[in-house]
Parts: sequence; C-alpha cells; structure tokens
Amino acid sequence: MHIFSQSFKYDHSWSHVVIGMWHKYPNPHCTHVVNVDVLDRTIDPLTGVIRTERVLGCKQKAPSWIVKLFGGSEDAFVREISFVDPATQTATITSVNLSLSQFATCYERIQYRPMSSTQTSFIQTAEIQARMAMWRSMTDKFEDWLVQRFEQNAISGKAGFSDVLRTMWEAKEQQTAPS
Repeated sequence: MHIFSQSFKYDHSWSHVVIGMWHKYPNPHCTHVVNVDVLDRTIDPLTGVIRTERVLGCKQKAPSWIVKLFGGSEDAFVREISFVDPATQTATITSVNLSLSQFATCYERIQYRPMSSTQTSFIQTAEIQARMAMWRSMTDKFEDWLVQRFEQNAISGKAGFSDVLRTMWEAKEQQTAPS
C-alpha cells in the first residue's frame, strides 16, 4: 500500500471554498473529469449536515501493459461522498474508485476547515493499494503508476480549484463593487 498526502491553504473563506467545491468540474486543468452526476443529497434536520453522493466519470489513458493485463478502457468512475457541517465549519469528502476495483483501490479523503476568516486549510490523503499478491513485482509497478497518476491529478486538481475559486470570487467582487 502507498500513502499520498498533502496539505496547504486557500486564501478564501471556508464558505467560499465549500461553494466552490460544487463548481470544481469541469475546469481546464482537470480535463480527465468528463462528467459529475449527483446521486443523492440530503440535509440532516437535526444537525444541518449536508450529505451529497456523486459519481465522477473520468477518461484517462492507462499504459498499454495495464490494459493488456486487466482489460478495460480509458473510462473510469469514482464514487464521492461529502459531508458539509455548517455548525463545525468542516467539509469532508471521501472517494473511492469503482472501476478496476477488483485489482486496485484508491481511497481518498479531503477535509476543508477554516484557518481564519479569509483562509481555509486543505488536507488530502489517499491510500492506494493493488490487489495482486501473487505478482509482487507487478503489484509494486502497478501501485507506483497509480501513485504517480494520483499525484499528477492532485497537482492539476489544486491548480484547477484555485482557478475556479479565483474566477468565482473575482466575478462576485466585480458585481458588488461600486461603480
């Protein structure tokens, strides 16, 4: 199993970041995410926690040796569940791959929390594990490729989300600025 983690801050309030979460895709930095479908959204009447379940459709080319070994295509799907708690100002997103999950899993967890009224912390962890115990060297190679792909997507995701936030809130500021 490989663990990936990163943390940084966005120079936006927690409420802006949470609103931006729903507008992250599509964006030009994350062209591999081609669609997002909301399966369910509920609000707990006692706590006010918003729970949303989505499926993300992705297109990414895999190395030919992976396609030959496992089959499949460049189409992949990810299940994402998020919890937004306005009382504690915590947003948590978990996701797991649905495609090729019999061969490998990537379990990701993201958390957004306010650092101040104008900054929000972002903490991301991912556990990536191939499930091919009989071929240890192939398993290691496969996990290495998965981690490398995840890291590339994380970099693109950060850049894309930063652009989404900047664009959303610059446009909002321009609308509310006095003429």
